[in-house]
Amino acid sequence: GFSIHNKLYIPMNNILDALEWRYAVKKFDDKASLTEQQILEVKNAFNLSASSYGLQPYKMIVVQNPDLKEKLVPASYGQKQISQSTALLVFAVRTDFGMDYIDQYFEDMSVKRQIPLENLEGYKNFMKGSFANKSQEEIWSWSVKQVYLTMGHMLASLAAMKIDACPMEGIDPNAYDKILDLEAKQLKTIVAMPIGIRATDDATASALKVRKDLSEIIIEL
Repeated sequence: GFSIHNKLYIPMNNILDALEWRYAVKKFDDKASLTEQQILEVKNAFNLSASSYGLQPYKMIVVQNPDLKEKLVPASYGQKQISQSTALLVFAVRTDFGMDYIDQYFEDMSVKRQIPLENLEGYKNFMKGSFANKSQEEIWSWSVKQVYLTMGHMLASLAAMKIDACPMEGIDPNAYDKILDLEAKQLKTIVAMPIGIRATDDATASALKVRKDLSEIIIEL
């Protein structure tokens, strides 16, 4: 039978199996690649993430160009998963977020939900008022939180799709911005996540997860 501790062979029957299978990959198989269909599913999963008000104040850069990935290795403190991966997902905050962005959001809502724009005016003004009372630092902090919310969503989504990943804060965001020319795109790098197929000799894959007992981490009231 299958061993729940040998993550290479867990049957993927439900989300808990997928989360048990998932780990932060230390070595990808650079001879194996995800398919174009899988990459498309990753993009769609990203777009379906929850975000505050549904505003999505971020973008995801999908880096598949081998030369660019190689340039990003030094900006990732030498972590080879960057170049070994099929694609590097870079999560970036939008620096162009403001009232115009909110107006566009409601125009999109009007079209997609077939609701006259004037019927959405009250909700739009409420949302604008919420952000008008925030400082630039507060809006930045809010935006970054949305990126981390999305990253968590992506880790679970990728596990469910049986796509390997490694979330990385250990990068130089300013170097990423320069290499990927993100300032011109009105974006700032927050975190990175190479995705691909785990190498069969990555010993970390079969290591037991170190998690607290439920009684230590859950409070029942």
